[in-house]
Amino acid sequence: MITINHATKRYGSRSVVNDVSLSIGEGTLTTLIGANGAGKSTLLSLVGRLLEGEGEFLLEGKRIDRYPSTELAKRLSMLRQSNHITVRLTVAELVGFGRFPYSRSRLTAADRRIVSEAIEAMDLTNLSGKYLDQLSGGERQRASIAMIIAQDTKYILLDEPLNNLDMAHSVHIMKLLRTLVDERGKTVILVLHDINFASCYSDAIIAMKDGTLVYHAPTDDVITPDALQQIYGMEIPVCEHRGRRFCLYHL
Repeated sequence: MITINHATKRYGSRSVVNDVSLSIGEGTLTTLIGANGAGKSTLLSLVGRLLEGEGEFLLEGKRIDRYPSTELAKRLSMLRQSNHITVRLTVAELVGFGRFPYSRSRLTAADRRIVSEAIEAMDLTNLSGKYLDQLSGGERQRASIAMIIAQDTKYILLDEPLNNLDMAHSVHIMKLLRTLVDERGKTVILVLHDINFASCYSDAIIAMKDGTLVYHAPTDDVITPDALQQIYGMEIPVCEHRGRRFCLYHL
């Protein structure tokens, strides 16, 4: 379980996350939604120890800042929104970094198998020897996600994982994340802008607005016209198809 108590992040006099408290259970897929500047990525970065702020952040009852870096990296992984890499690496080398907490750069046969499986899961096998600067933005994004998968942590934090991806790969990744939760007991927390992906694949949704927590509830309790009006400040009709709710925000 991840527990957040009174999370606050300020830049000068401006508070971008304001006194947020919630708990996220194990074995669930939870999505953070909200307009630009709502504080979604900042909150995720506070949990992932990429930012320092006020409040208490607990992983399985222990303060996250009390975990040694290597131990935390075996339990929790995080994909940043921006993953600009200046070192010239191949896809296989980048994904291999996911095994660093375990192998310290000396990959075992088991490590190489995990790396290969992660590359295959992201449909990158014929690109594994290519350098990252030879890839499209979407291919680099998939390579970064493969690295997170290879890290094989119980808790996975993803900030805008569908950036630069086409529809087919976006669906593939969301189905893969759902499988990691349902079949391998992972706990996945991600930031998404596409509320239809959030609606179709999430167990619960955290909705933020202007740095404050508006909702943390089962998905169907948030994907309603009234709740979406409160979150986004616009009328969003909702329809159902095959038991799933879809937001018609483009009309």
